Amino acid sequence: MSSNKVHIFDTTLRDGEQVPGCQLNTIEKIEVAKQLEKLGVDIIEAGFPISSPGDFNSVVAVSKAVTYPTICALTRAVKKDIEVAGDALKYAKRGRIHTGIGTSPYHIYQKLNSNPDEIIERAVAAVKYAKERADEVEFYAEDAGRSENEFLARVIEAVVAAGADVVNIPDTTGYCLPHEYGSKIAYLVNNVPNIDKAIIATHCHNDLGMATANTLAGVVNGARQVEVTLNGLGERAGNTALEEVVMAIKCHQDLDFEVGINPKEIIKTSKLVSTLMRMPVQANKAIVGRNAFAHSSGIHQDGVLKNRETYEIIDPADVGIEESSIVLTARSGRAALKHRLHVLGYDLDQEKLDQVYKNFLVLADSKKDIGDDDLEVLVGHEKKEERVIKLENFQVICGKSCIPSATVTLIYNGKTITETATGDGPVDASFTAIKKMIPFDVVLEEYLVQAVTRGSDDIGKVHVQLSHDGRTYHGFGANVDTLTASVWAYLDALSKFA
Repeated sequence: MSSNKVHIFDTTLRDGEQVPGCQLNTIEKIEVAKQLEKLGVDIIEAGFPISSPGDFNSVVAVSKAVTYPTICALTRAVKKDIEVAGDALKYAKRGRIHTGIGTSPYHIYQKLNSNPDEIIERAVAAVKYAKERADEVEFYAEDAGRSENEFLARVIEAVVAAGADVVNIPDTTGYCLPHEYGSKIAYLVNNVPNIDKAIIATHCHNDLGMATANTLAGVVNGARQVEVTLNGLGERAGNTALEEVVMAIKCHQDLDFEVGINPKEIIKTSKLVSTLMRMPVQANKAIVGRNAFAHSSGIHQDGVLKNRETYEIIDPADVGIEESSIVLTARSGRAALKHRLHVLGYDLDQEKLDQVYKNFLVLADSKKDIGDDDLEVLVGHEKKEERVIKLENFQVICGKSCIPSATVTLIYNGKTITETATGDGPVDASFTAIKKMIPFDVVLEEYLVQAVTRGSDDIGKVHVQLSHDGRTYHGFGANVDTLTASVWAYLDALSKFA
């Protein structure tokens, strides 16, 4: 294809959902699909219809729920698979059947117990049959990354002649290096006579950490569809991360590629997928990780405060984050300290700043996180009153046959207050009860539970991120009871602005 439009094919609901423990119900799939539509993806792979009644129903429901993206259903090169996929897609505004077969020696001889000629015959038959049952047909050559280029070109030529609109060249095992994968795409562009009749797609796995690099190498060499997932979810080490490919293309405008994604929806979509699939995003994950725009080194902080582009190639606002995070640690310099003090309303002369910085370093060496209260102490404005919110008591009722409810008692501004609330679970009920007692509008941006120790008596560490009045506040709690740790973390965040 000569166009520079790169089509975004999101397979979070299919390949991403294959991660153990990440299965979604139909309602959750619809919620993700609607957000993917808002994000601007071109194609949503909604499931593998023949695999289960739930997957079939999800493809039907997603087809009804969204308007603009093409809805895709996966099949094997099996007649019954294709029939079922066609039935599942009957409500799609535009439906695509994604069918295919293995093309590497491992798949041909060992998995399928077949031969090259039979593989081509089965591939062509599947594409022709699918062409009768959907608006579009995409063919995948499974394990193309380890397939012989000459044979792969024969397969692709045959399926394009049979009517395939898109040909997917998956690096199924994540084996390829970028130059190898790019060369494979270039070989197909130059050696398949009818390749101009179809779009070449990439589908790269991350077993060697090369998924994004391989995908971009594929695009540079002629691919015009990228198959991706949010947060890089997927089998084993995952798939190519949507956010990485999209922002790499947007950063490198010299490549002259276009994507229809609204990047300001990236963080929101990432958080939704992380929450519903119960897969926390690693803190240092590119683009969407908590630390992706956080700076703790004094040299970096000074540079960012002078000019954001000194250490950031992406404006955080472009992906839906309000601003970069300047984290005060023992590695922070005077510039970061001065900046934070200014935000708190303190403009110190150089002599006073030097003294406060000296004391700051002593404190930072013994304490991981330096908060605003600590800075108040350092500048000699320590608040004499105790924190205005204290947990007095709480009780939760939950179980299989009852609606979770929580009764929480707080001491707030010296007064004892009790509230009861229900919720989707014990944590949600507890947070809702607390919100009823606090005269602030807060939004729970992130809730993360981590085990600190191992065993049935694990200590659970909970991190809560709240937003209030345009600012973000973090709270932490740790306890053998995760619910207790959650309530402590929520109150810790509230106390920082109450």
